[in-house]
Amino acid sequence: MRPLLHGDVSNAARALLAAPRRQRSALCRRMIDEAEAADVHVRRTGRLHPFWGNGSLMAAARSRRLADEPGFDDPDYCECFEMVLRALIEHKISRRRS
Repeated sequence: MRPLLHGDVSNAARALLAAPRRQRSALCRRMIDEAEAADVHVRRTGRLHPFWGNGSLMAAARSRRLADEPGFDDPDYCECFEMVLRALIEHKISRRRS
């Protein structure tokens, strides 16, 4: 996955916010996996992945419907933002152990 920036997290959180609550956790992990796969594809072929883009989490998220970005006074958005951050931390820890 390409280096992570604020926009990656906010776009992923917006994709989660647009999804049904019960599907958010699986969707979050799927977007991270898609970003990883797209990054491998780009490095191998020199071309964008046809579905998930350039290997950034933002590109994987933007392949979906996004909710309008609310402020941090929206508790649902905060939960989605936190879910993305926690999933990224878990992903980084599991990669270090591999």
